[in-house]
Amino acid sequence: MKKHFTVLVLGTILVSNMALAQTGAVPGTPYITTSARVDSLIVPDRIHLTIVLSEKDTRGKIAVEELEKRMADRLVALGIDVSRQLAVSDLSSDFKRYFLKQQDVLKAASYSLLLYDAVTTIRVILALEEEGISNVSIEKTGFSREGALRLELKRLAVIKARENAEAMIAPLGRRVGAVFHVSDSPAFNQLAGQVAGLRVRKNSDSKFYNPLDVEFQKILVTEEVSVLFGIE
Repeated sequence: MKKHFTVLVLGTILVSNMALAQTGAVPGTPYITTSARVDSLIVPDRIHLTIVLSEKDTRGKIAVEELEKRMADRLVALGIDVSRQLAVSDLSSDFKRYFLKQQDVLKAASYSLLLYDAVTTIRVILALEEEGISNVSIEKTGFSREGALRLELKRLAVIKARENAEAMIAPLGRRVGAVFHVSDSPAFNQLAGQVAGLRVRKNSDSKFYNPLDVEFQKILVTEEVSVLFGIE
């Protein structure tokens, strides 16, 4: 079954440059260069959580192994496939503290958990907090079909670039001719290098969060192309 996505064009910035003289790139041919930028907002469907289990957080009262079991049990109860979505990212012990203060080694383990929506994400965070696991953070978010989305945005940008060229030369009684050059600018994400925010709203008459009332901040994806057309 094919998956589809809807592209919402938020805005287009068009910049044109027309020349009716000879150029080195297209000798003896009048040309017009137009650029178009197309944006789309997407909802992240790949959420990567970092979960840190530390005996230090429980003052050494609960072993990492017990915290791991509690975590796994709660995740399974939430319908998460831990064998596919959960992975160990780091394992460490506070040896410096041990050697300097002659205290017991306090172990810590870090996990990476892959989730697919905001509702499940907040349910996981709340469930782990009930187990005394509060060191949970959103490492990054992404979109599973970003590649296909970017190709579609490029296609729409090329169409816009041609429409812009046609609009500019039509009053001159000329037509858009062959394409001599097409280029695209580096891909741009509004939240590149940042984590899309998770907003959670409280019920007005309750101290508890409603997990159905959450959403991720949408990611702005932009593609820009520049096209050089001949003029007939």
